[in-house]
Order: sequence, then C-alpha cells, then structure tokens
Amino acid sequence: MMNEFIAPEINHFNINFTSYCWKSPSNIALIKYWGKFENQIPTNPSISFTLKNSFTKTKIKFSKSDKPSNIVRFEIFFEGVQNSKFRLKLENYFSNILEYCSYLKYYELNIETENSFPHSSGIASSASGLSAISLCIMSLEKDLTNNSNKEYFYKKASFLSRIGSGSACRSVYGGVNIWGGHKDFNNSSNFYSTEIKYDISDVFKDYKDSILIIDENEKSVSSTKGHALMNNHPYSEKRFKSANENISKLKDILKSGNLTDFCELVENEALTLHALMMTSSPSYILMKPNTLQVITKVREFRIKQNIPLCFTLDAGANIHLLYPKVFSEKISDFINNDLMVFCENKTYIDDCIGEGPVQI
Repeated sequence: MMNEFIAPEINHFNINFTSYCWKSPSNIALIKYWGKFENQIPTNPSISFTLKNSFTKTKIKFSKSDKPSNIVRFEIFFEGVQNSKFRLKLENYFSNILEYCSYLKYYELNIETENSFPHSSGIASSASGLSAISLCIMSLEKDLTNNSNKEYFYKKASFLSRIGSGSACRSVYGGVNIWGGHKDFNNSSNFYSTEIKYDISDVFKDYKDSILIIDENEKSVSSTKGHALMNNHPYSEKRFKSANENISKLKDILKSGNLTDFCELVENEALTLHALMMTSSPSYILMKPNTLQVITKVREFRIKQNIPLCFTLDAGANIHLLYPKVFSEKISDFINNDLMVFCENKTYIDDCIGEGPVQI
C-alpha cells in the first residue's frame, strides 16, 4: 500500500450528484515491458510516446447513495451498449483501488465510454480507457477534498490507472513517458509514470505514428496471459537486463536526435517482444504474413529513400510506423501506394505524438 495516495476520510459529503468527462489518449511503447510482478509492478521499465488522435472519451456520473457499500456500484456503457466483458475488468479494478478512494463507497457510478478508433484495431484501448476513468475519479476526489495540487492529481491518476492496466499509467501525461524505476531517471517509479520533459530533441516533438491495421480480429492470447509466461521464460533475465540497458540508450538518443539509432533500437525492441512470445511455453505467434510483408517493405523504403521511417508493434499483428512530421507527404504516398494492400479493409489510422488527456 502507498500511503501517500490514500484519500482522507470524508465526514461531510457536499456533492450529491456530479459528472466529469475526460478524453484520454492511448500510447505506444518504444521500450517494451513484458512480464510483471504482483500488483501490476513491471519487471522492467518502459518508455512510450503518448498519442493524440487515438483516444477514449469517458463520462462518469456520480450519484451519492444513502448508505455506503463495500463494493463500487456502477453501470458501464460502451458506445451506448452495456458491456459485460469490460464490466468484469472494472469490477476487479474498483476492488483494487477502493483502499485509495474510499469515498467511492458512497456513490453509484454511471460510466459512458467510447473510442475514437475501432475496438480491435491494435491500439491499446485499456490504456486510454482506464486512464480516462481514473482521471474522472480524481476529478471527484479533487472536489471532495478541495485539493488543488496538480502534480498530486496526475501522479495519483497515473497510480490508479496502473492498477487497472499497466500501460494506462503512461497515458496520463503527454509527450514521452517512463514507467518503472531506472537509475538514469531520478523520478521514475514502478507505481506510476513520469513525463520526460527535458533533454528531448525537437525532432521528436511532432513525431508521427501511422497505424496500419493488418488484422482487426481480437488477438488469440491476452496481454495478461502473455506477461505471466515471462515468469518461467528461459530468456527472461537476459531480457530484463537488455531492457534496462536500452532505456539508457534511448535516453541518449532522445537527447541527440540520432534517428538512425532510434530506428535500430525501436525495431529491435518490437522484434524482441515477439521473439519472447515465440519462445515462451506455450509459445504463440501474433504477427501475420502481412505483418512481415510490411516490415520488409519499410526497411527497403528506408534504405532506398534515406528517410528515417521505422516500425514498432505491440503484442499483436498491427504495425505502428514512426517518422518525423517533415516526411509526412512522402510516407503517406508510400502507405497508399505500397502498404495499403496489406491492410485489412485498406485501413490505417493517422496519428502523432500528443499533449495528453483533456477534460471536457
């Protein structure tokens, strides 16, 4: 338990009904975390770009009840329809955060949420969804306690988000974020994400992310099960060591703006993630034939055009193409002329690095 995040007991509730709405983006990890300890603690740190256009918009109505409850009472509607699958995830989330947000026992919640992107598009909807919910909860806490400390607000929102979904803690801030304690980042923590505000080259401040939808189907293995397979993985210790080393390398790259090294490191991280999946027991393969086709085309394009375009992947088949905004026109032509044929329903999402969540 982290005592700094336990809300004070509230003896007098002056809010009987209120609502808050937040728009929170997803993020894409550059250095991947794969494997975790109990209580959503990562086995290695990760660094991510926060996106802009791929977001979840969530509105929560809080209605005070006559008697407190031992559980959080809520209804969840995803794009206007009650969602039983997400409800199970939220029941577990609320159960785990109640010790830090005891005031929720006195309220009934009506949650309305929607995504700006297709549900199975390979974008981390749990990251944007859980961070948006956590921000709504923190808005209630802020008004109940009259605590206007902005740093505390976002730090606890990140802390709560992590309890629901590890990657969600990285969506509470914009720009570049680190989650997980690392020697090169004094303020980094296993319990919440920290925005990396300094020593970032200007070249990364308007970076683009074009997300190619190779496969719209839900992946065959959940991230939770995938993380668990790292517990007995033959290469886990070597991976945790290399991830920490790559954090240090990426810190230098982000400062120098060396895009050649950036492309090499980011692609290595993506392929390492999938190599770990393929060598776990049981093993599984989430890349599709068209994923490999796109990877080959991207590397050929980079060499031929001398443009620093690189790819990364999450635990799925879909590809994130990362590149500086200045090359947008040429890469858009490349996508439409050479890569669209490999995308399901010829679909891709045009995104970029963003400034973080917005209250609506």
